[in-house]
Amino acid sequence: MYRRYMTDISHLDWRLPAVVPPAADYPVLAEVDVLVVGAGAAGVAAATVAAEAGKSVLLVEKYGFAGGAAVAGMSGTVCGMYLATDTGSGPEQVVWGFTERFRHGLAERRGLTPPQRYGKTWTSAHDPLVWRETADALLAAAGVRVLFHTSVVGVVMEGERYLGAVLSSNAGVCVVRAARTIDASGDAALVARAGGRYAFGDGGRIQNPTMFFRLGGVDVDAFLAGYGEDTISPPWVTERIQAARSLGADLPRQKIWIFTTPRPGELMVNATRLTGADGRMLNVIDPADFTEAEIGGRRQVREYADFIVRSIPGCQDAYVVDTGVEAGVRQTRTIAGTATLTNDAVVTGRKDPSAIARCPWPIELHDGERPKLHWLIDDYYEIPYLTLVPEAGENVIVAGRCLSAQHEALASARVTAQCFEYGHAAGVATVLSLDEGTPYRHIEGARVRSIMKLNGSAL
Repeated sequence: MYRRYMTDISHLDWRLPAVVPPAADYPVLAEVDVLVVGAGAAGVAAATVAAEAGKSVLLVEKYGFAGGAAVAGMSGTVCGMYLATDTGSGPEQVVWGFTERFRHGLAERRGLTPPQRYGKTWTSAHDPLVWRETADALLAAAGVRVLFHTSVVGVVMEGERYLGAVLSSNAGVCVVRAARTIDASGDAALVARAGGRYAFGDGGRIQNPTMFFRLGGVDVDAFLAGYGEDTISPPWVTERIQAARSLGADLPRQKIWIFTTPRPGELMVNATRLTGADGRMLNVIDPADFTEAEIGGRRQVREYADFIVRSIPGCQDAYVVDTGVEAGVRQTRTIAGTATLTNDAVVTGRKDPSAIARCPWPIELHDGERPKLHWLIDDYYEIPYLTLVPEAGENVIVAGRCLSAQHEALASARVTAQCFEYGHAAGVATVLSLDEGTPYRHIEGARVRSIMKLNGSAL
């Protein structure tokens, strides 16, 4: 096997594919119906749905908790639930299903804010600890076997058929044999290791990573009175950032986003823009780039925190509580799928009878000097089922931000609410595939859609 990139990144020089035959001499940890790789929003949904249908499910996650970008990257909001509008009306939720189930679990545990205005739409901020606890409860109730601190280092294959994965932990290396595999890694980790085709954004250009952080010690009432109800910074904040930058402050983003959180006296801040020291794009698939992003991100967090303390009402006594465990990752690999979500489908609000998720979120492209927003006003588009199915390979489906999508389309479709629904769809499709012996690509999206509607999804 060899590396097959739709787009290469010249400074990457890692031997990626690691395919082993079924008879490879590794101890077998388990034989399961379903192996789910990655415990972010998509992985938690997929594992829960498949296990609740009676399948034996093993979920593996490299960190010691569920949450993925929402928790490790502290993206901190459940975006993608509400329509955008120019009418000034209140939030209108149009995405339900597993998304609503998880939202309700967060709210019950007092780990979610009411909807907060984000430009023309709304989003809700969550408590990352409560996110983990909500996921733990769902997975345990469904009977999912979970292995934290476990990474995938290879794929068990026979011809084009995925038969499991090689896992690595401090205990050693072993194999899990699985009838079906759901790649919810966000990075297409299994598909890439099996030699499947994928792309990095637009001709190799991907969205910038960021470093979220939380501020404690805030007088939230005074902050809201000065900053305003919209989480996107008002013009006077941008002007002060530009002034501070002219005096030498490292504040590359002049439009920043600040959210209240479920915790008293606390704000969550999305302000940084992480690029290489030479100004180049950072691709966090490469650990050298990931390391540079995180070291630079923590330094930039201090710059923005100092600016906020000096410049924004209610924050005079604020301090940095923490940053994400890792830099916030918006985009890495995108699979070559059996179908592809196009930029045109997003901007025209295209509906599809084979679709498995709605998305009203704007194209939110962090690529270049400033974020670019293209709003979908009073409308949404739908994501076709086959965007989750790789163009080649059997017994595998993806869920999460690595679905097959063009660059600008992914800048909308990658957010949390939709990732929950991608996992929901992957779980439903996996149950159908197992029960009927049908390859994923031969399952009709309309059938997956109809079952998801019975589960509460709005489609």
